[in-house]
Amino acid sequence: MQILARKTTIDGVTIDFLHIRSKHDVAIPILITHGWPGSILEFRHVIDPLTDPTSHNGFLEDSFHLVIPALPGFGFSGKPSGVGWKPPRIAEVWTALMHRLKYKKWYAQGGDWGADVTAELGRSAPEGLAAIHMNSLFFDAKKEIQGAASEEEMTALRLQEEFDQDEAGYAKIHMTRPQTLGYGLADSPVGQAAWIYEKFHGWTDHEGDVESIFSKDEMLDAIMMYWLTNSGASSARIYWEKLDTNAVPISIPVGISWFPADQTFAPKNWCERYYTDLVHFRKVEKGGHFAAWEQPEIFVREVRDCFRKVRERSR
Repeated sequence: MQILARKTTIDGVTIDFLHIRSKHDVAIPILITHGWPGSILEFRHVIDPLTDPTSHNGFLEDSFHLVIPALPGFGFSGKPSGVGWKPPRIAEVWTALMHRLKYKKWYAQGGDWGADVTAELGRSAPEGLAAIHMNSLFFDAKKEIQGAASEEEMTALRLQEEFDQDEAGYAKIHMTRPQTLGYGLADSPVGQAAWIYEKFHGWTDHEGDVESIFSKDEMLDAIMMYWLTNSGASSARIYWEKLDTNAVPISIPVGISWFPADQTFAPKNWCERYYTDLVHFRKVEKGGHFAAWEQPEIFVREVRDCFRKVRERSR
């Protein structure tokens, strides 16, 4: 396995990305996209099992090449100087990246904003994209409930209302005053750390001690991806650009894995309204918002199971 940190310029913005080639010839590329306050570091624990499954309780056919880009405005990617950098535009850049790497057939995966970008890839279905998998569900529960609500629909509504009441303050600031916020985050390392650390604590599956899930070093590494690159403001602008949703019509195969400590949920029947070829839907046993980082073994299992179903159908 060879891990390459590379840069390329697409649509006027430098894209920083990891490119990890499996040693197995049967490997299929996956483009994996993070969200906020994530980074490419989120996936450090899933690189080995995804690229070398035979050494990690998998089959040869579960081999993947990995392409893991930093979103525009995040990490060591460039900061767009103009507006319009919504998930559909980022999806176009990701498509160009995969074509630039000369991949003929590939999958896409994402969580948080990465799920929105991945959904837009699925909606546009560019040449070569065979299927997608997402571990975040951003649906408008009040819009989706039709008639008497089921127990699962009430769960989705409750989570949405709790998020809007107790968690959405950061998002409102990102959506309305990202630049004003950015001055404070750029001026204070403690401020930047607190702005992100609070999400690590609040969005993961634990009994009150986030360090039972993530080490201090791992969390500081993730925070430093924002502090060293001065991307507090630039990473927040994606909220200013677009409402966060992946409830969009998709006709190519879609897989969904929901981690129970995540802040939002959508029942399977809602997903089927938009995803006409839903090949995989599972509510997993534990984990939260930062799925690949928090529960790498479950994340790897879900990615393998989803795309294995796609492969088996094409035989």
